[in-house]
Amino acid sequence: MKINHLTSAEENLMKLFWKLNSFYLKDIMEQHPEPKPHQNTVSTYLKILVEKGYLSTEKEGRIFKYTVIVPFDEYKKFLLKELSQNFFDNSGKEILEFLLNEKLISQDDLKGYFDLRIELKPTKSKESKREFEYANEILNPKKDKKGKDKKKKKKKE
Repeated sequence: MKINHLTSAEENLMKLFWKLNSFYLKDIMEQHPEPKPHQNTVSTYLKILVEKGYLSTEKEGRIFKYTVIVPFDEYKKFLLKELSQNFFDNSGKEILEFLLNEKLISQDDLKGYFDLRIELKPTKSKESKREFEYANEILNPKKDKKGKDKKKKKKKE
């Protein structure tokens, strides 16, 4: 399934649609927070989202029932892959470093995540080993060797 980009207005409406999953125009008008858009505006966006492949329609008498085709998780994956390709050279390491530097994720969050992953799903693949080593490096940064050498010299004296 090819996923297309959404404008911010389309994305905002889709957030409501993902909650409803299957709906009529009147459901949207009832559920939309204030200030409510005009019904014609919503109808136009519905038509666009059907054309983009996010929604399907089913005619019931004189009205249409809309159903979400692209799940929210698929859209999130699409956005994250685009972000990774366009801003982080497809590097999970760069994304993780950015999240840590911007304090959007903490070392405790990562430690808890990796501890949970190790308990739930121990794997022995090379990729998993590299991920674990990288996570361990972030969670337990190595101390300066110079500082260790000084401590050893003091102990010898």
